[in-house]
Amino acid sequence: MLNQTQLSTHAIDLLAKLIATTSFSREEDKTASIIKDFFQQHSIHTEQKGNNIWVKNKYYDSSKPTILLNSHHDTVRPNQGYTRDPFSPTLEDGKLYGLGSNDAGGPLVALLATFLNFYDQKDLTHNIVLAATAEEEISGANGIESIWSLLPKIDFAIVGEPTLTDVAIAEKGLLVLDCISHGKAGHAAREEGENAIYNALKDIEWFRSFQFPRTSPTLGNVKMSVTIIQGGEAHNQVPPECTFTVDIRVTDAYTLEEVLGIVKENVSCSVAPRSLRLRPSGISEDHPLIKAVKKQGKKLYGSPTTSDRALIPVPSIKMGPGDSARSHSADEFIFLNEIEEGIKSYIQLIENL
Repeated sequence: MLNQTQLSTHAIDLLAKLIATTSFSREEDKTASIIKDFFQQHSIHTEQKGNNIWVKNKYYDSSKPTILLNSHHDTVRPNQGYTRDPFSPTLEDGKLYGLGSNDAGGPLVALLATFLNFYDQKDLTHNIVLAATAEEEISGANGIESIWSLLPKIDFAIVGEPTLTDVAIAEKGLLVLDCISHGKAGHAAREEGENAIYNALKDIEWFRSFQFPRTSPTLGNVKMSVTIIQGGEAHNQVPPECTFTVDIRVTDAYTLEEVLGIVKENVSCSVAPRSLRLRPSGISEDHPLIKAVKKQGKKLYGSPTTSDRALIPVPSIKMGPGDSARSHSADEFIFLNEIEEGIKSYIQLIENL
């Protein structure tokens, strides 16, 4: 069995290779190959569908409960604020710089190292399955959802995301609405037509001011934000149509369907949800995972951001090295000691189960 130093070295070396390889969402084939090669170098059989790679422990026993270790290897595209080459893994002052180093390369390689630690151990209390998945950054259909039916039966999961190894026990879901307010075209110089922008303003004000009555003890209130608006084609025409988009972060106090129903009851515009897939999630404080993390003294919190946890239909937590505040930022980085601490935390968590 590898010791802690060896596990950390393997993880950091692998992360450098991943940083140096483009893996934008839907274009993760090269990093999928790197991850597959990593496991094959350790004589571990891999399964693959699309750009998703998964493995299970050597002495897998279907009579035992199974824990899933999951994180993603796709990245966003680098923003214009970068002053460094985003694909050049650079070590400086204890930090490893590069696109995807923090989100979610650090959590991913820490989970891979954790899997290596347990892979060939006999008499584990739980089976361990690890899945390195695609399209998380775009909530794509070819990620964790696409392989769920191919995985062994999963009882609960750890989702690797940068949380400073604090533990998100609940996570807001995401509901994106495309709205259209209708009016009637007319000449702006005359008293004619019906201004769709004015009609939209009434509904936009409702989205801005409405407070959902139920509050989640871990996630607080549902939050609605109008984020895109477009209307009109000419300065002298009363616009017959105004479109706008609403981003709604839904707590575990509501289902997505409930929130959609409340919206439709209160606005006059037409409303079309883009998806009802990204559901809010929570886990009971009596669950073995939560009991295990409490032994570590970890901070428990509710996360306002959405991850693949929304697509995993079993009890789960979100936890990992790195800091969510650095995600998608220019000159992204992760501290090497964060990766080392992440591996230790994951191993201790599984040993506490």
